[in-house]
Amino acid sequence: MKEQLIGRIQSREAVVGVVGLGYVGLPIVLETTKSGFKTIGFDIDPVKVNKLQKGESYIHHISSEKIRGLVDGGLFEATVDYHRLSEVDAILICVPTPLDEYREPDLGAVDATADAIAETLRKGQLIVLESTTYPGTTEERIRPKLEAKGLKVGVDFFLSYSPEREDPGRKDYTTRTIPKVFGGTTPACLETGVALYQCIFDNVVQVSSTQTAELTKLLENIYRSVNIALVNELKMLCERMGIDVWEVIGAAATKPFGYQPFYPGPGLGGHCIPIDPFYLTWKAREYEFSTRFIELAGEINTGMPRYVVNKLVEALAKRGKVVKGAKILVLGVAYKKDVDDVRESPALKVVEFMREWDFNVSYHDPYIPVYPKGRHGDLGLSSIELTEAVVKESDAVFILTDHSCIDYEWVSEHAQLVVDTRNATKDVKNHRDKIVKA
Repeated sequence: MKEQLIGRIQSREAVVGVVGLGYVGLPIVLETTKSGFKTIGFDIDPVKVNKLQKGESYIHHISSEKIRGLVDGGLFEATVDYHRLSEVDAILICVPTPLDEYREPDLGAVDATADAIAETLRKGQLIVLESTTYPGTTEERIRPKLEAKGLKVGVDFFLSYSPEREDPGRKDYTTRTIPKVFGGTTPACLETGVALYQCIFDNVVQVSSTQTAELTKLLENIYRSVNIALVNELKMLCERMGIDVWEVIGAAATKPFGYQPFYPGPGLGGHCIPIDPFYLTWKAREYEFSTRFIELAGEINTGMPRYVVNKLVEALAKRGKVVKGAKILVLGVAYKKDVDDVRESPALKVVEFMREWDFNVSYHDPYIPVYPKGRHGDLGLSSIELTEAVVKESDAVFILTDHSCIDYEWVSEHAQLVVDTRNATKDVKNHRDKIVKA
């Protein structure tokens, strides 16, 4: 089975299936097809599937032209029919792994995908989980489901784990050029998986087990979470001391060794950093171990939305503004600059706290024309046009996301007050008296 599958991979006869066509799955589709593999995409959302079948992209940094070319060329099709998993030779699982309301892992999408694969599993298939999760998921949750009907892992089918490393909006690294960590359930699983991934990615980093690969991804994001919490805490201290934390970080970043800059903000966003560390916290309880750094970082980071809203309230009060009913224009609701992604965006929590003060809230974000409803609710707002009148009529402009396309000099000129959580106004030369950093 192993030699036959590797042969199909090397000859590009193998058909690849990608389950989950979001911010991870769709970029992988671009790379599998570019590498010469016919690819079938699977998703439970018929709206997404219909758009893709028409050659339309729903992700800003992936053009519809690219999707249309793949569909018209017969290299890609999308479907909601999971029974067609039997048609593919390799299945890459790229489904969400959020937290539930108790901040514990919600692996419902992973379990449902594994169940669907188990129904159609045949000899000679490769399954690779890409979704971020705790160490042991591949072995403990997926393997038993796939072996339940008598097929043996490493002999009849091959099971591996390779954590996604997507960074939407990044220019210097791409899906193909970011090194890809890869761990197999057995040596045969590792060999077959690496054979496929070396065709798709420039650099495949092999590790000894799926558990090692799973923990690698968590370490990467825990590292970021802890360091972001550190600078968020220092930001609050610097504010009391009358020191500009952004200037401190910039000066420290001139050191060519032993230091990497991290930046404060209004809270954590994206699917990774606000969620992934707590997957390890949950798993650590099984070993009677307390992950204190992770918990403390989470406490600090989750407190930032309320902190920046309090800074806004304070800035309005100092200028004699009536807080109740004040008109606030939020600039940017995406979780980071220059992307159309609101997953776990701090804007949702920030606006929730703003409404506790009875603010009249509107927002402008060129990447988010309508704020979508998500797991934690929605703003119930659409982006408004950024005009001189809108800026002048607002009691404060509240910068939550520092999109590059916005002219902050122009905003500062026309605004009554600018409260900046991202240091977006660092290069503004005039009207500095209107700007408050939060």
